[in-house]
Amino acid sequence: MIVYGASISPFVRKVLVFAAEKGIAVESKMVGLQSHDPEFRAASPFGKIPALRDGDYTLADSSAIVQYLEALHPEPALIPTDPRARGEAIWWDEFADTILVGTGGPIFAERVVKPLFLRQPNDPARADALERDELPAVLDHLEREIGDRAFLVENRFTLADIAVASPFANFAHAKVRRELDRHPRLHAYVDRILARPSFAGLIEREAKMISRVA
Repeated sequence: MIVYGASISPFVRKVLVFAAEKGIAVESKMVGLQSHDPEFRAASPFGKIPALRDGDYTLADSSAIVQYLEALHPEPALIPTDPRARGEAIWWDEFADTILVGTGGPIFAERVVKPLFLRQPNDPARADALERDELPAVLDHLEREIGDRAFLVENRFTLADIAVASPFANFAHAKVRRELDRHPRLHAYVDRILARPSFAGLIEREAKMISRVA
């Protein structure tokens, strides 16, 4: 089973962590956005990462891939079966993909991807404005929702935690400020999730890769 894409993408990282937590052996094949690698493009016709190849079966999009992996290997269950809990987990996955990454992703793009990997002109002022004016409201919501909970759904580790924590690795790579006085519970939660072995090794390798190209 092959997962195409670089783990520095929060979406690719989500899939790799999900597989690791389930004990599913995958080969991680690094390709960039819009790569013309023929096997990758056969799995992802529009050049989006991640993509999956499992024998003659291919699939693109991180949310679709984790649903496939869950159905293929039901234990340990990372997507709840209870209808309400499942709805919550899927909502948090969507929140992370669209709202959290949608707000914070451009910061990572302007501070890391464009200048270091694409060698393109970047817009630091845009990144600063997003960090100052847009991201705090999203983090405020997470601070309220997490409260005193150790996990987001069913009081156990699920897809919700993987999806929500993954973008915070990118925020760290982009040196987004951590307002510990404003979001203490959120940052304690994120630190705990990202310290899991399934996350920690990936993040360490990403940091080394960024330092090499900086």
